[in-house]
Amino acid sequence: MRVSCEVNGSTEDVDDVWEGESLLYLLRERMGLPGSKNACEQGECGSCTVYLDGTPVCSCLVSAGQAHGRSVRTVEGLAAADELDPVQQAFLEAGAVQCGFCTPGLIVQAHDLIERNPRPSDVEIREALAGNLCRCTGYEKILDAVRAAAERKAVSG
Repeated sequence: MRVSCEVNGSTEDVDDVWEGESLLYLLRERMGLPGSKNACEQGECGSCTVYLDGTPVCSCLVSAGQAHGRSVRTVEGLAAADELDPVQQAFLEAGAVQCGFCTPGLIVQAHDLIERNPRPSDVEIREALAGNLCRCTGYEKILDAVRAAAERKAVSG
C-alpha cells in the first residue's frame, strides 16, 4: 500500500507499507524521523506522541494507513529552521531531558497544552502530561520547563 501524507510541512509518499504497520514505524524507520520513541507499543507511555491533523496521538496506536491524506507533525517539526520551539528550548534549559525516551512525547504534549492554554496552572500541566511516563526525572524539572515555556509564550504574545 502507498501512504501519502504531509509530515512537518512536506508531502511524503511511502510505498510498500504493510497494512498493520504503525504510524510510529512509518515515521522512524521509513521516513528517518527518530524523534518519536518506541517504548511501550501500547499507548501507555506517551513517548511516541505526535500531532495528527493538529491533535496529539500516540503514533504507536495509529496505523500508517490512517495517516494517508492527513497532516502529521512530529517533535522535529516543532522547530522553525535553526531555532528550537520555546518548549524544546525550555526543556534543555531546565534540565528536563535525561535519558530522552519520554522527552519527545512530553514536548509535543506540553506544546499542545500551551497552544490551547497559554497560562496553564500546575494542575492543568500535570493533567495534560498525565499520559506521559518518565522513568528518570521525578517530573519537577519537566514541570519547570513547561512553566518556563508558557511564560515565554505569554510574554512573546
